[in-house]
Amino acid sequence: MKTKLLLTFFLFFLTCNYLSAQVVDQRGWIMCSQKRMKSSNHYFFNNDSPNTPKHKFDVQNYKLTLDIRSCFISPYPHSYNATEIITFRVDTALNSISLNAINTSLQINSVSLKGVSFTHSANILTITLDSTYNPGRIIQVGINYQHLNVSDGGFYTGSGGVFTDAEPEGARYWFPCWDLPSDKATLDLTAKVPANAKLGSNGRLNDSTLTGDTLYYHWVSRDPVATYLMVMTGKVNYNLDIVYWHKISNPSDSIPIRFYYNSGENPSGVESIIADMTTYYSTLFGEHPFEKNGFTTAPAPGFAWGGMENQTLTTFCAGCWSTYLTSHEFAHQWFGDMITCGTWGDVWLNEGFATYCEALYDEHTGGYTSYKNAILSDANSYFAEPNANWPMYNPSWAENPPGPDTLFDEAITYAKGACVLHMLRYAIGDVYFFRLLNSYATDTVNFKFGNSVTDDFNAKVVEIIGKDISWFIDEWAKQPKHPVYQNVYDAEPYGTGQWQLGFQTQQVQTNTPFHIMPLVVKITFASGPDTSIRVMNYANNDYFQWIFDRQPTGLVFDPNNDIVLKEASTVVGVISKKLQTPLVYSLYQNYPNPFNPVTKITYDLPKKSNVVIKVYDVLGRLILQPLNEAMEAGRHSIEINATNLPSGVYYYKIEAGSFTDVKKMVLVK
Repeated sequence: MKTKLLLTFFLFFLTCNYLSAQVVDQRGWIMCSQKRMKSSNHYFFNNDSPNTPKHKFDVQNYKLTLDIRSCFISPYPHSYNATEIITFRVDTALNSISLNAINTSLQINSVSLKGVSFTHSANILTITLDSTYNPGRIIQVGINYQHLNVSDGGFYTGSGGVFTDAEPEGARYWFPCWDLPSDKATLDLTAKVPANAKLGSNGRLNDSTLTGDTLYYHWVSRDPVATYLMVMTGKVNYNLDIVYWHKISNPSDSIPIRFYYNSGENPSGVESIIADMTTYYSTLFGEHPFEKNGFTTAPAPGFAWGGMENQTLTTFCAGCWSTYLTSHEFAHQWFGDMITCGTWGDVWLNEGFATYCEALYDEHTGGYTSYKNAILSDANSYFAEPNANWPMYNPSWAENPPGPDTLFDEAITYAKGACVLHMLRYAIGDVYFFRLLNSYATDTVNFKFGNSVTDDFNAKVVEIIGKDISWFIDEWAKQPKHPVYQNVYDAEPYGTGQWQLGFQTQQVQTNTPFHIMPLVVKITFASGPDTSIRVMNYANNDYFQWIFDRQPTGLVFDPNNDIVLKEASTVVGVISKKLQTPLVYSLYQNYPNPFNPVTKITYDLPKKSNVVIKVYDVLGRLILQPLNEAMEAGRHSIEINATNLPSGVYYYKIEAGSFTDVKKMVLVK
């Protein structure tokens, strides 16, 4: 809470000094979260009326023509006239459509094209069509409307500037629409502004036409946009710089990245890194997906916090040209914009991913230590809010979202989300992890330019890994809190010149279920180097033991602190060596490895099974078959004696029921 109070004071100071300061050191996700929680349009309208419509149609395109010229001129009214053409596909036979449109902000004057009449009540605009249309038909309705002269937290004016701000459900304040994140459509926007104003929006600048003292900007987005990410931002005498990023796939082709900013600001720091950031994210997540991108600082009062990742035109608070904020909001162009959360219950797929990308960009510019420091800082932010005890993914929020303080909570949606992705990287390894991110972001069939929910991402994880590890998302995304480990180890002589070390791990938390996780322990010895061993912890009170030819003197649990969301203690003590039945089949890495000439292979059986273990050379020839017999459920070990084998790489394979697995071992003589 101290951090929040300090940040609130800082943001108050920033607001009072509208153009005087450049924000350079605040973590981007903290600023982003503060923006979500502090903005005035954070309301949900799922209970607008008892008859809130179910979705029977899919909007394909919004075509908006807005006369906002007077909004740039003192006294900066909020009123404007507009026309709209909505193109939609019929999904269920219908003779009317219902749209979100706030009664206190929008006055509907008439409808046209296939629309013949309308009612506008309880923030719902219902348009009666000229016929009943069957599924598959593409229909257009026209709407003539006015935005009233009210300050509503969706459409802002002042100081010669105009901008919109719509997350989570604020688009309905400035144009009639189907305003949920799962509905994405292309946008065609024409705005009438003063001749000395510049105005940006989603997509590309199709054309601009000067007529006397009036300028018409025409923006077109070829790519679908969620309504809360549709935006227009403009100001009289706005500054504009353009940086061109050359595509990886075709360096002779480039996209413009536009920087709109107020007098007295200096975006050069962000301009100098944006090409490198675009290349880095493109390398990881697939090439930059849009035909243009851009950043604006809010041109009018009302946006004092952080940033908003409007698709291809991010809004920053005035003076907020920050590397951290840029790396966060720009990452949203892939995670949040190109792939948008399917419901507000899945918003961690937007914010957790963008927060994690901040740490990835730290790794790109400062190495793994910088990355890890960022993740540990996120973990500290999570632990700083002990009362945030809900899971990241909440299916009930799809229909009944909570207030912004919960939905955009710093500890859960942002910090925990980033830490969970770090722990997924630890659990599956860098190769699989970065393959996963790339495959997820470049999946044109399921996700790219569409939506994703938590179970979709879970399925992608399983697809990339090639085996069911859905337990990870189930425990970290769908459950609250974190594991609390109480570990015990002991060491004792084991025959001549050998020692046995036993390790028992126990989770004692009561506010979340047992978490399956890979565990690493580092063992120190009376002589010689330390050794680290990685095991899978599938059941509570799991017991592991190893035989060494040196005397163990200590054990450190999770020595690199990769399970960053945990509490843990590890002590020397007496272990109750009672193993629970394993939950799944597993084959562990042999120990020691490399070895000479004896090594041990350990495996788990969740039920009685016939077990075959075979050893092959690098040419695939069968060398040994040390086991072929029925074994009871439990954890078992078998020794391999390679006295008669030459040095080299070998592979050992287990077959137990329908389970098979192969691992590599190295014999060094």
